[in-house]
Amino acid sequence: MPIPFDRTFDAPYGECVKIGERIHRVLAPNPGPFTFKGTGVYIIGTRDVAVIDPGPNLPIHIEALKHALAGKNVSHILLTHAHNDHSPAAAPLKEWTGAKTFAYGPHGSGRNDNETKVEEGGDRAFMPDVRIKDGEVLEGDGYTIECVFTPGHTSNHMCYALKEEKALFTGDHVMGWSTTVVAPPDGDMAAYRASLRKLLTRDDRILWPTHGGPIRDPKPFLQAYLDHRAEREAQIIACLRENVQRIPDIVARLYADVDKRLHPAAARSVLAHLIELEDEGRVMRDGDTYRMSR
Repeated sequence: MPIPFDRTFDAPYGECVKIGERIHRVLAPNPGPFTFKGTGVYIIGTRDVAVIDPGPNLPIHIEALKHALAGKNVSHILLTHAHNDHSPAAAPLKEWTGAKTFAYGPHGSGRNDNETKVEEGGDRAFMPDVRIKDGEVLEGDGYTIECVFTPGHTSNHMCYALKEEKALFTGDHVMGWSTTVVAPPDGDMAAYRASLRKLLTRDDRILWPTHGGPIRDPKPFLQAYLDHRAEREAQIIACLRENVQRIPDIVARLYADVDKRLHPAAARSVLAHLIELEDEGRVMRDGDTYRMSR
């Protein structure tokens, strides 16, 4: 899929790097097949600051955050969603700073995760101090942040727009190195695509993902994400029409050139597409077999 990813952004682990007039970034040392180089923690503001996605609860990372935040007043700890690579550091950061945590809500819908680990997993210990909603505005000294609700990757996913710089912090909804995993039961493909279309109507100048580099021309990138999902849906439908009707067989065909470590995640994304098609009445399921209904 020819998406023009910006792979130029990188920094040493733990180093606090200024990337905008009001934005600094600290990279956590948790690289992996679902986190790329690691979790990018964003610090917004100068003296009074907001922290977006504090990251994993690793001692070396917590110390790096403390060093980056020394002499500053943390007024908000913002979570895009509660996955283990995004939210566990919120607890020690809250204890150290006294700041409240803000998020749409706790992880998921309360249903059990699938036994297969396909990403970093839900942080079920996280409960926000303040629940926020779409369009809500949070203010600090020299910055204004709009909450932009983007369910799909998870049911509680929230992006944050820094109005002064027309910058949108996209968490895992849009990533700077790969497409996003949409894994049922908490991930929802129809909601994910609707959230992408929602971002297309905005005028953000730059997207800052939690993983990977910035997207400096958002609209073509977002459209490429949507086109990719439409292409994948068409490929799945073609498989069904050719009697390739089980998810493992569909994954083996469509992801033959992809690292097999990522095949469990690919299977969940295929399932997400099939659930959307079933909800639309275009696909029927019989046990672990799917077929076209029309």
